[in-house]
Amino acid sequence: MNWKKTGKMVAVVGSVASRPGTTDLGGVIDFSAAHAAHGTGPFAHKVVRSQLSVSSMSEHDAHRAGLQPVSKWPAYGLEGYPGFIFISNPFLPGYQWHWVKQCLKLYSQKPNVDKHMTKEETQDLWEQSKEFLRYKEKLCWVTLGYHYNWDKKYSANHYTPFPSDLAFLSEQVASACGFQGFQAEAGILNYYRLDSTLGIHVDRSELDHSKPLLSFSFGQSAIFLLGGLKRDEAPTAMFMHSGDIMVMSGFSRLLNHAVPRVLPHPEGEGLPHCLETPLPGVLPRDSLVEPCSVEDWQVCASYLKTAHVNIVLATDQDFPLEPVEEKKRDITIEGSCHLDDQNSQVKRARLHPNS
Repeated sequence: MNWKKTGKMVAVVGSVASRPGTTDLGGVIDFSAAHAAHGTGPFAHKVVRSQLSVSSMSEHDAHRAGLQPVSKWPAYGLEGYPGFIFISNPFLPGYQWHWVKQCLKLYSQKPNVDKHMTKEETQDLWEQSKEFLRYKEKLCWVTLGYHYNWDKKYSANHYTPFPSDLAFLSEQVASACGFQGFQAEAGILNYYRLDSTLGIHVDRSELDHSKPLLSFSFGQSAIFLLGGLKRDEAPTAMFMHSGDIMVMSGFSRLLNHAVPRVLPHPEGEGLPHCLETPLPGVLPRDSLVEPCSVEDWQVCASYLKTAHVNIVLATDQDFPLEPVEEKKRDITIEGSCHLDDQNSQVKRARLHPNS
């Protein structure tokens, strides 16, 4: 499929999502080090190296968060997409285990919010999963910090403390990308099944688009489409592999984007290679990364064999007072839980009404 000639972004999304067995993925950019370094693929000419701030983070702080030294991060940009940075799995071997466990065991628990579950279900979800309940049928998305209410809006009164380990991780990554002083205050965790999609949309909520959005991916690979300011502009497709990070600021914050497909493991129900390495048994004394028991990882691994988890983080900032209604999503997939909500409205309020 020649996505460059398809025209409307919705046509690309529909083709990728509706024909999982026949879609040609040859036009999807693969930023993983082995591919990007050799410039393979028809769109390799669009890929450029991004310069990171090596001195912004000490190796000690990087290790505390489970990251390699910044000097070793494979970071890229795309011609025509200013403000877009793609970092190909900068995590130390085994350290993704901690972040996966946090997404499934800690961040998904009460008082954090999942639209599709009651507080009681959220509270004991992990214990249920250990008894081999189908975990993937429960999780859809979870909000952190300032919680988004899909029926109402953000509110300064609807806030729970943001996870300190995730705040530190995002602060370090943002600093390496040139955004000093970044403090994550709101987050959404999307739990994708193999039949899940995220429809075409633009993140219009924040007033200050110079501040970045950070995206972290774990589990099975997915396809991310980055389009233009209008939906009739052809998008650029790229893989999101486990451990990959995307940073979007400025112009790239205003672009249409979508996740039309999560890819099954090429060998059936397996884990990405980077998740097969266990977390080291001995961790630095001041590490934010915590040990992961064999029992906990068995639950995580079972879930991730057919799932992709994505974390999107934003900094503390003002939001528009008036509701903004997005156009309806373009893609739906049969099933009980979708990331697309055909009837949703994007409504935001100032996080600090007295400021």
